[in-house]
Amino acid sequence: MNQPHVVQPQPVFQVDPFVVQALRAVLGKKLVVETIKGSVSGDLRDVKPDHVVVQQADGKPVYVRIFQIVWSMPV
Repeated sequence: MNQPHVVQPQPVFQVDPFVVQALRAVLGKKLVVETIKGSVSGDLRDVKPDHVVVQQADGKPVYVRIFQIVWSMPV
């Protein structure tokens, strides 16, 4: 009963530690994040290795992947 070995796909996450570190330095502050789809502004609420959470003025959270960020700037 030899069954072929099946390899399960594993998710791969790209991490840019320098961007994550820079964003963590402004955690809780207002900032503008320019993405490849446009800009998002608000309070930086969370920073994870693969995404950030920006809470807009209307209270809605926006989840932005780190690799979609072109630049960010505290305001």
